Amino acid sequence: MTARISSVLRHWMWQVVAAASGGLTVTGRWRVPGGCVVVANHSSHADTAALLAALPPKAQPVFVAAADYWFDVPVRRFIASAVAGILPVRRSGGGTYEQLLAAARPALEAGRAVVIYPEGTRSTDGSLGEFRSGALRLARDCGVPIVPIAMLGTADVLPKGASFISPAPMQIRIGEPVDPNSVSGEQLREQVMALRGDPLPETFHRYELAA
Repeated sequence: MTARISSVLRHWMWQVVAAASGGLTVTGRWRVPGGCVVVANHSSHADTAALLAALPPKAQPVFVAAADYWFDVPVRRFIASAVAGILPVRRSGGGTYEQLLAAARPALEAGRAVVIYPEGTRSTDGSLGEFRSGALRLARDCGVPIVPIAMLGTADVLPKGASFISPAPMQIRIGEPVDPNSVSGEQLREQVMALRGDPLPETFHRYELAA
């Protein structure tokens, strides 16, 4: 099964799941014709499902996630490989960025969207944590734009630690592609905050859009 066919099947499957989970509203347009790095806030395992439903199949999204969590037991390994499209990266043992680059570069070169949650873990209170540098460094090293995305309502559907879905409306807000050489990690965080509608600091940064 090709990556494109898998992406189409995942997209439609998760759209059905999202509709049954309270509905999904997508705002903003997908404007990237090839490979890119997507950065998004992270508060729920429902985030990945919502993004798979929201992003167009042509983006062929894959998700960077911890190998020690998603591939340590058979059930999660099946979900990760068959229905979520996860790129496993080890979080320990050193050389984490090199492992990220090795896993993600082929996908980016194939024109796929590589999704990274730069907070590194799911938020428990809805606040947006500091962004780690891996996503920005990856986009610069691979010469691809970054697309900021904000997600709302996913933690209401599946809070961290919960075992069951509680139907609630979800939103995905897609930002404009950004030149990774013109922004910092903090500027990317502020852009996701702006998309979410969060209060912004007085020193809110401006940046250049990708050409």
